[in-house]
Amino acid sequence: MGSSEEDKPLRRIAASFEELAGVAKQQPPGAMEVGSFARACSHVSVLFGCLGIAFKFAEMDYVAKVDDLLETSKTISTLPDMVELDIQNGTVRQAGSHARNLLRVKRGIDMVKILFEQILATEGNSLRDAASKAYAQVFAPHHGWAIRKAVAIGMYALPSKSQLLKKLNEDESSAKVQMQNFIRSSGPVILYAEDLFTSRNLGMDCVHSFAHSCANQQQ
Repeated sequence: MGSSEEDKPLRRIAASFEELAGVAKQQPPGAMEVGSFARACSHVSVLFGCLGIAFKFAEMDYVAKVDDLLETSKTISTLPDMVELDIQNGTVRQAGSHARNLLRVKRGIDMVKILFEQILATEGNSLRDAASKAYAQVFAPHHGWAIRKAVAIGMYALPSKSQLLKKLNEDESSAKVQMQNFIRSSGPVILYAEDLFTSRNLGMDCVHSFAHSCANQQQ
């Protein structure tokens, strides 16, 4: 019996981000729909779940923020409009704002991209080095000591690479292709999301201010 696309989350993730990348790479960039972005990002949630307790905090935060964007898509059509509305309302830096949630989701996508890069570059069956490097690069700068310590302990409970691939219903060669596809397509999407802020003179300082606020809330 063949496996359906529903049984192959890596393929679903890669395909959905290929579509987003097509919008992100338009010149000038297209107006990416909130719903399309949020639905693509929702497919990534399964990866956090597969990584176990070390990334449980990330899974819960990520899913909540994606759900907010899915709900927002019912009333706001595009990501540029969504960010503009928060700017006009003076809420762009407020906890729970759609713009802030967008950046938190973008950070999750960033982490998965780097995780895949590290998995492809790392020999052996352990995910610990790959996951530790991805966490250190994306999440650790925004977390207090207690969370960083808990994640470090959780790294010892990560599944092996073969266990992860089994959960994702892929073998090593097929997983490599899909991870490479996601790495290639997620890059333009990440840059598109960042540009929504830098092009409006908010700058990456805005991103960092969100991060430090987040860290204080999570401690």
